[in-house]
Amino acid sequence: MKVLHVAAEVYPLVKTGGLADVTAALPPALAEAGADVRLLLPGLPAILDAVQSARTVVDIGSCFGALRVRLLLGRMPGTQLPVYVVDAPHLYRRPGGPYQAADGQEWPDNLRRFALLGWVAAHLAADDADPAWVPDVVHAHDWHAAMACAYIADHPATQAASVYTVHNLAFQGLFPHHDWALLGMSSRFMSPAGLEYHGQLSFMKAGLKFADKVTTVSPSYAREIATHEFGCGLDGVIRGRGSDVSGILNGIDEAVWSPAADPAIAQRYDADRLSGKWACRQALQAALGLEADPDALLLTVVSRLTAQKGLDLVLAALPALVADGVQFAVQGTGEPALEVAFQMAAQAHPGRVAVRIGYDEQRAHAMVAGADVIAVPSRFEPCGLTQLYGLRYGTPPVVRRVGGLADTVSDGDAAHRTGFVFDAATPGAFEAAVRRAQALRRDVAAWQTVMRRGMAQELSWAGPAQAYLALYTQARAARAAAPRGLVA
Repeated sequence: MKVLHVAAEVYPLVKTGGLADVTAALPPALAEAGADVRLLLPGLPAILDAVQSARTVVDIGSCFGALRVRLLLGRMPGTQLPVYVVDAPHLYRRPGGPYQAADGQEWPDNLRRFALLGWVAAHLAADDADPAWVPDVVHAHDWHAAMACAYIADHPATQAASVYTVHNLAFQGLFPHHDWALLGMSSRFMSPAGLEYHGQLSFMKAGLKFADKVTTVSPSYAREIATHEFGCGLDGVIRGRGSDVSGILNGIDEAVWSPAADPAIAQRYDADRLSGKWACRQALQAALGLEADPDALLLTVVSRLTAQKGLDLVLAALPALVADGVQFAVQGTGEPALEVAFQMAAQAHPGRVAVRIGYDEQRAHAMVAGADVIAVPSRFEPCGLTQLYGLRYGTPPVVRRVGGLADTVSDGDAAHRTGFVFDAATPGAFEAAVRRAQALRRDVAAWQTVMRRGMAQELSWAGPAQAYLALYTQARAARAAAPRGLVA
């Protein structure tokens, strides 16, 4: 089966969140399972600089506001998977992030930038770009790639099936309705049955409406987004897709996240050699200027600093927990108010609270390995990778019972516990969960049992890869039976 993954980012070349980790790890896992897998990425500077042995497949010419557009084919560094790159200097070669300028403002031409990505994917699927390779399935990730599903639906002759994965429904790719002409699509797509969404255009809706199959990154999140509370205004569209929507849990790249082989941590360890984790703990305290307190519960947060991630709950509970002996180590960037609030907490509690604004991959590994517990108190969480890293590193997660957090962390009876789960999105509920962890840590044998139970879980991409291969087969059958599209 030939599968094309379409995404805006991939680790380690371009990363703003967990999406990049998924697009880096799932395609190689599918290849190992026997699929013929390629990626399609935008020609951002970091991608163009890293892709190896790139050659021109087709000179596309002028489109989507760019004078020169080429489709390149090269190899991903490390995995050596084939990768197509859309080289459009006018749209992609610029400083800043993939979606925003350095000042945090969205690029004003994002509609064109990511419509082009989906348009090229659809032409590859239609045997109109690379005659040497035509995918059976196009797997589009998040709103940036969602237009691939609409462009495929707008060309009924295309045989390839489309699969669309929602990594975070909150980010929808909304644009002014009057810009629809820039997409080059039939006008019938610009209706409530198509991309129109409350007077705007929604790329997210394009994926949800026109993909043959829709997935989310956990079974619980797939159920949640069909409700008014978590549906972000698109729950009706999702309910309308019925059984076409399913959830497949993410895995983790165990070549990157393994305490037994991680070069970024102070001392490597595994479930049979937990002394190395103690060395990582001491090293983390020293590196962050925390007191060398062996009795403290050392809690870390490695996250975007946003209200969605529940970090305001952490801030509210922090003073009482610090007074009771808990240490905090925080790394992240996000909402300015939360950044300032965490920095003020560090100033108010020297030696007990350490905060690093920004993201450093090496430090993230050290913080996961060196902590006693890792907090993911999200208001909603499609899957979450941080808690999976915590489990793998023997760092029990403290999580809210939502989405993928509910699917991956167990806090039932003592015989099955892998972490600490709370329900209400309140500081008190978070504080109570942390205090339960603090109490259990005093029983060394019981604590190590919880650590080892988490480390023993199967968290690789092998299982999810098999689930996706089965879904691709279903999508191909659905496409063959009833090609998707709009009736004029």
